[in-house]
Amino acid sequence: MADIIQLLPDSVANQIAAGEVIQRPASVVKELVENAIDAGASQIKVNIKDAGRTLIQIIDNGCGMSDTDARMSFERHATSKIRSANDIFAVRTMGFRGEALASIAAIADVELRTREHDKELGTFIHISGSEIITQEPVSCDCGTNFQIKNLFFNVPARRKFLKSNPAELKHIINEIQRIALANPEISISLHHNGSAIYELTGSNKRVRIVSLFGKQINQNLIPIDTGTTLAKISGFIGQPKYSRKTFGEQFFFVNKRFMKHPFFHKAIMQAYEKILPPDSIPSYFIYFDLDPADIDVNIHPTKTEIKFENESMIWQILQASVREALGKFNIVPSIDFDQAGSVDIPMPLHSFDEVNVPEIKIDPTYNPFETKTPTKSYSGTTSNFSQKPFERADTSNWQSLYKGLGKDFPEPDEQPTDEPVQFKIEEQQTAKSSVQFKNKYILTPVKSGLMVIDQKRAHERILYERLMAVLENHEVASQQQLFPETFELNAADATILTSILTDLRALGFDIREFGKNTFIINGTPGVLNTSGPVEIIESLLEEYKNSPVNLQEKARETVAISLAQASAIPYGHMLKPSEINELIDNLFACQTPNFSPKGKKILSIMPLDDFEKLLK
Repeated sequence: MADIIQLLPDSVANQIAAGEVIQRPASVVKELVENAIDAGASQIKVNIKDAGRTLIQIIDNGCGMSDTDARMSFERHATSKIRSANDIFAVRTMGFRGEALASIAAIADVELRTREHDKELGTFIHISGSEIITQEPVSCDCGTNFQIKNLFFNVPARRKFLKSNPAELKHIINEIQRIALANPEISISLHHNGSAIYELTGSNKRVRIVSLFGKQINQNLIPIDTGTTLAKISGFIGQPKYSRKTFGEQFFFVNKRFMKHPFFHKAIMQAYEKILPPDSIPSYFIYFDLDPADIDVNIHPTKTEIKFENESMIWQILQASVREALGKFNIVPSIDFDQAGSVDIPMPLHSFDEVNVPEIKIDPTYNPFETKTPTKSYSGTTSNFSQKPFERADTSNWQSLYKGLGKDFPEPDEQPTDEPVQFKIEEQQTAKSSVQFKNKYILTPVKSGLMVIDQKRAHERILYERLMAVLENHEVASQQQLFPETFELNAADATILTSILTDLRALGFDIREFGKNTFIINGTPGVLNTSGPVEIIESLLEEYKNSPVNLQEKARETVAISLAQASAIPYGHMLKPSEINELIDNLFACQTPNFSPKGKKILSIMPLDDFEKLLK
C-alpha cells in the first residue's frame, strides 16, 4: 500500500487554522484591536464597510513595527511575548499565540502600513491568500494601519454562511463594547459605511459604560469595590428595578480581558435572590484583577473561557461583594439579628379603656324590594329633607347581566327569589374543565387523558399567525398612541432597529428616528395589546438579535416571530377562566396549533393509563 500521509501546504494549513481563530468579521476586529492595545495605542480607529465583508480597517498610534517584525508577524506562531512555556502563565496582554495575522492573511486581501516613532519611513506589505505580493518602504503615519479586504474571498463556503449585515455588525459592535469597557482609558471610534457608531474618548469606567449604553443607565449603577489577597474585584452592578428579561449588559473582565463565566454569573444571581422581578437579569460590569499565574486563558481559541485556580473562593468573595454593595445602597432590607425570629407587636399609645369600638347597626328584616315609608329624615343646616319611599327595583337589565354566564336567569316580570341560580350541567363542566397550573400551564381533560398546554407558546402561535395574515393581506392597522413615547437605545440596538424599521412599519408600528440613537413611537399594531410599546421593542430586538435564521432572506417572518414572542403572555401571569377558554379556542383555530413559531411543542397529552399506573 502506497504512503498516504503527507504534510499540508502552509496555505492550506493557515486556512484550516483560520477556521478556529477567524469565525466572522468580528473576529478580525477583535484580534487587530487587541494587537493595537498591546502596541501601547492610546487612540484606535475602526472603519467597517458592509459589516466587514468589503473592508475592515484598524488604525492605531501604537509603537509600530520594523520592516523585519512586520514581515515576521504574518508567520504562524510568531510572537514577541513568549520565550518558554512558562511565559504563557505570566502574560497580561491580549494576543500571544501568533496565529491571528497568519490566519487573516490566509483568507483575505491584507494591506499593512506601519512605522516606528523614531523612524522616517515605514513599511508597506501586501499579502493575499498567504501569498506575499509586495513589501517595500513607504511614507506613513506612526503606528499601524491594517486594511482587510474581501474577507473569505478564497473560502466561498465560509463567506456564504455569514449572516446578514445587521447581524454581523451586531457582533462587531459587541466586540468593540467588550474591548472599550476593558480599556476605558483608550479612545476608540467605530464607523460603519461612513456613519459614526461610537466616538469614545478616554475616560473612567463609569463614563465609558454610560457612553456605550446611554445616559439612562447612569442612575442604575451601584459601585462595587473589594480587595482580598486572592483578587481585587471592582466595577458596577445594576439596581434590581432596572433589570431586564434578556441578556445584554452582563460583563466579566479578568486582567482587562473579557470572559464568559456561568459559575460566577450564578454567584451574582444568588446575591440578588428574592429582590429581582421574575425571570429578570440584572446589569453588571465586574472587573477581576489577580495574578496571571492563578488563571489559564489558553483553554479556548478565542480566550473567552478562563480557568481559575481558586474558583470556589473567588465565587464566595464575589457573592459577598455584590450583597454588600446592595446592602450599602439599601436595596436589601437590613436585619436586626438581636430581634431575628421574634414577633414584633406594636404597643398602643393609650390604654385599651380609651378605645371606642365602632358599632354597626343591622336591620335583619330589611328587604329592598318591599315598599316602606321611612321613619327617619335628614336634617341639614338650613332645611329638612324627607326621604322618598323606596320604589321597586328596575329589572329590565337582568337579562343582559346574566347573558353569557351560562346561567338560567329570571324573566324581567318574574319576582326574584332567594334560591341561588343554577348552572346548566354541560356549561358547568365547560367552565371548570380547564385550569391554570403554576401560572404557566393550562390543564384540560380530553377523552384520552389530560392535555397540558404551554400558555406562552400557545399565545406566541396565535399572535404569529395573526401577524403573518396581516403581512400577507397587506391589511396594516396601526393604533395611534395618545401620548407618543420617546426612548434611547445603545448603538448596537439602534443600528439593528434602524435596519428593520421598514418591516416594523409593515406590521403596524409607527416608529421614527428622533435623534442619534433615539426613537419615538407614534403607533402600535392594532392586533396586539401593546400597553408597554418600549418594552415590546426592547424584547423584540433581543429576540431578533438571537434569531438563528437568515435575517436577510426572511426578515419579515423573523420580525413577526420576534414580535409574537415579545408580546406573548409571560410565564407567571394569572389568567381568568374566560381568558383560558379564549386562549384554547384561538389556539385550535390556528393552522399549526401543536408547535410554536420556533418549532417548540405547545401541548402534550398524558394518557389516562399513566394516571392509573401512578396510583397502583
